[in-house]
This record gives sequence, structure tokens and C-alpha cells, in this order.
Amino acid sequence: MRLDKHSLLLYAVTDRRDLGDMELAEAVRLAIEGGTTMIQLREKDLSSEEYAKLGLGILDVCRRSGVPLIVNDDVEAALMLEAEGVHVGQSDLDAKSVREIIGGRMILGVSAETVEQARKAEAEGADYIGVGAMFSTSTKSDAGLVDIETLRDICSSVSIPVVAIGGISKDNLHLLAGTGIAGISVVSAIFSAKCPKKAAKELAAGMEVLLT
Repeated sequence: MRLDKHSLLLYAVTDRRDLGDMELAEAVRLAIEGGTTMIQLREKDLSSEEYAKLGLGILDVCRRSGVPLIVNDDVEAALMLEAEGVHVGQSDLDAKSVREIIGGRMILGVSAETVEQARKAEAEGADYIGVGAMFSTSTKSDAGLVDIETLRDICSSVSIPVVAIGGISKDNLHLLAGTGIAGISVVSAIFSAKCPKKAAKELAAGMEVLLT
């Protein structure tokens, strides 16, 4: 699948921990109704088979809405699901190896914290770069912070789209203005919200303003 840059505008990463009685597929549906343009399935401590099984309902929601589904870390699960893509971090399988496995038909995203990492990922076949954490986040406690200047440098150093991630909310979104990002990636801002649809709608509106 060829990456549509607009799909990165509001990139929601799943987290079941704060959903209460709401099913993950329902939360994803509401997030998409609110304006989410890409979904990443990111659920830890599952086997590839469990990951793929969990992803079936999410994939159905995404396909009905025309929103790409990206699987975090687990290339095998992504292939089982026939998802639109896979995202890997710096401590996961390297981008070159992942690209060799998935071929050219799937989207490949790679996390980066430096210009060097971003350039290497692009050279190895990444379709987009995820940069962060931009702000303090409880979702990934081991993530180091990336300053705004580094984000700006990464955006200007690669030709592929860049997405900012980490602790982003409607209240600090304005701080990313002028950096060159194609979109933002959020977890708790949507999946810990009382209403994922409302939260996504506010973030999507903020991004439209930010990029105009």
C-alpha cells in the first residue's frame, strides 16, 4: 500500500488499559469517527497469534472506514492480519530487515530520536518516521525526550513524512507549529479520554489549524 501523507494527520496508537468496559474495536471506531486518519495496534505481551486475533476486529473497523492499520513491532502478526503496515523502534528488528520481509507493498514506519537515525531509516526503506517522545508521557516511561529543534532538524533532513509522538495533547499541540511534521501520533489523548470520538475531533481540528 502506498502511503498517503494525509493518513498521518492524526495517528492513534491503541491502549486497552483505560477503556473500562468499552471494547477496543469500539474505541477505535469512535476515534475514526472523530477524525483519526491512521490506527496503530500496539498491545504488549501477546504472542503473534494472539496479536493477530485481537487485530481482526480492529482491521474490520479500519477497512470499513478506509483507514490504514499499522501493527507495532510484530512483523509476523502484521503479515497474518494482512495489515497495511508495520512500525518498528530502534530496539526492534532493523528497517532494512523488515523491508526485506514485508516487501514493497506494506507501509513501514520507524521510530527515531536523532537526525542520524531518521536518515538511516529512510535509506533502509522507511515510509515515515515517528519522532519522540516530545513531551513527558506515562505510556512509555523509558522514552527520552526529543526537543523541538531536533524535531525540526529531522523534518528538514529527510524526504519522507515525520510524525511527532509522546505526551501530545490539545493543550500543547500548538508548540509543534512550524516544525514540518505531517501529523501527530497519540495514545492516551484518545484512548484514555471519556469519549474517544470527541477527543479525536478536537485533535484533528487542532492539526488542521496547525498545518494551515
